[in-house]
Amino acid sequence: MLKHVVSETLYYYKKHAIEFAANTQQVDFSEIQDKFISLLPKHGAILDLGCGAGRDTRKFTQAGFKVEAWDGSPELCNIASRYSGIVAKNKLFSELKEKMQYDGIWACASILHLSRSELGDTLNRIAAALKTGGVFYTSFKYGNFEGMRNGRYFIDMTEKTFTLFMKDYHDFKIIDLWRTGDARPDREDEQWLNAIMKKI
Repeated sequence: MLKHVVSETLYYYKKHAIEFAANTQQVDFSEIQDKFISLLPKHGAILDLGCGAGRDTRKFTQAGFKVEAWDGSPELCNIASRYSGIVAKNKLFSELKEKMQYDGIWACASILHLSRSELGDTLNRIAAALKTGGVFYTSFKYGNFEGMRNGRYFIDMTEKTFTLFMKDYHDFKIIDLWRTGDARPDREDEQWLNAIMKKI
């Protein structure tokens, strides 16, 4: 992805960090969080990759997991650190170099900001960072759009396009793929594609 596109997306979160936190921190996401948690060992290690304002980091920490939280926006890292009680690290997806370290990686509405080539690179990094049998959750806005939208870069997915995309990544087995409405109030009509995978 061109640097100016990355900069625009990060600038959006710089400009709208407080608003974004207000719209996401109190959203009830427990059904999907609990589904993810149920597949992990007790007190396992989780990486919240693209932690945003810290909603999920806080949930996982309170559930007794060892959690690391990363986000490319320093403004959101500050908010997430205060909200979750752990220090969120200001890191980009391309900085993920850990090997066999996590039982679960959670990338909720985060890696959807990558181009196709960057998404592929990040998937390889996630596979390397997961322990064998580790669990990976991610989500995308539902559809076929790819490009700048409302100040941010997005790649949307459907069941078909996601399944086709993942055929090149043999470290992952898709164990669940499902559609939900947006969990934020007054946005229920917006659709999301959710995916849970295991590293094999």
